[in-house]
Amino acid sequence: MTAHADVHDDGERLSGDELAALQLQRLRATLHHAYERVPHYRQAFDKAGVHPDDCRSLADLALFPFTAKADLRDQYPFGMFAVPRSEVRRIHASSGTTGRPTVVGYTDRDLSTWADVVARSIRAAGGRPGQMVHVAYGYGLFTGGLGAHYGAERLGCTVVPASGGMTDRQVRLIQDFRPEIIMVTPSYMLTLLDEMERQGIDPRTTSLRTGIFGAEPWTEEMRREIEQRLDVDAVDIYGLSEVMGPGVAQECVETKDGLHIWEDHFYPEVVDPFTGEVLPEGASGELVFTSLTKEAMPIVRYRTRDLTRLLPGTARPAFRRMEKVTGRSDDMIILRGVNLYPTQIEEILLRTPALAPHFQLRLTREGRMDALTVRVEARREADAGRRKAAAAAVVRAVKDGIGVSVAVEVVDPETLERSVGKIKRVTDLREAR
Repeated sequence: MTAHADVHDDGERLSGDELAALQLQRLRATLHHAYERVPHYRQAFDKAGVHPDDCRSLADLALFPFTAKADLRDQYPFGMFAVPRSEVRRIHASSGTTGRPTVVGYTDRDLSTWADVVARSIRAAGGRPGQMVHVAYGYGLFTGGLGAHYGAERLGCTVVPASGGMTDRQVRLIQDFRPEIIMVTPSYMLTLLDEMERQGIDPRTTSLRTGIFGAEPWTEEMRREIEQRLDVDAVDIYGLSEVMGPGVAQECVETKDGLHIWEDHFYPEVVDPFTGEVLPEGASGELVFTSLTKEAMPIVRYRTRDLTRLLPGTARPAFRRMEKVTGRSDDMIILRGVNLYPTQIEEILLRTPALAPHFQLRLTREGRMDALTVRVEARREADAGRRKAAAAAVVRAVKDGIGVSVAVEVVDPETLERSVGKIKRVTDLREAR
């Protein structure tokens, strides 16, 4: 049922040489714009001993300093803006649950650019003008809902701005309105699927044919789970508010082999997370982005903390791909000297037939040693014997595959808290004792 992306815009038709020339032109303009309009960048560039004129090739970007989330928090609220506040048409912000929120702003032109790249992303996912898009990302300061909304409208789609929550109502709207596309976090899609089945609805009979999932890491096993249960093409969308919002990169429905970065607007690098050294194409490391067309808040070498690698383009040959992000450097758990990521546990759980894809990780301290308990729901058909066997299988798989011992607690279906947006997988109770 995979659709074919048979329409491309001018940016997608660029040759390699044309793209590189456009990137360099836009990069130099961005560096000048940031240096001349944002005191933080002037100070950071001067401290590093570089000037925008020193950027004579794309490789010269490595001479410039990184931007970190802490820099944005230090300039709260509007210190990173490069235009007068009166020219800013919209403001978004992070949740700020771990400190001051990071605030981003958009000019009229920024909002138009954002709508363009999201429209391009939906089209690459298989969406077409005239289709209906059910947007279940949260609206408000979070960029997901409004980013998806305006991009879908720009493509010529009909938008249902459902936002998050009120899960039973969402299912009713999907049944009644019959959208072809849904845009939502993968964890909340699982919540919607569970609600459909609770209501006696077979998810495969709905009108949905394309699922565009983002805002949190998810695995190939999760893709298979969703596609099997919902009968859709499940594709990944990537973005973050500091760089733009959703629509920085998109997985193409034809190949589902990683996300093509819209490099005419966002220049990617992958660096060693510890040394900051730029790594060659194909090497795994931390993803770094420089905006090429943003006016209100240009961003230079922003450290995303997302771990991936860059690969040659396939469905969109002009643009490099980033491998599906399955972890963040700041999501890494160090358990008795072993590094692990929640997505590694997710892969194992989804390969275990008796277990559902709903799980939580609880970190505790037993004496002087850290301990990790995996709490996971059983599937409805799994009896006590199958649950016990599944728990033992997960313990073995984690020990064999990751190299650390964990406890596994299999709980009844619908026991764990459900996601209505970005899910929190890890609860750290080590400091609570």
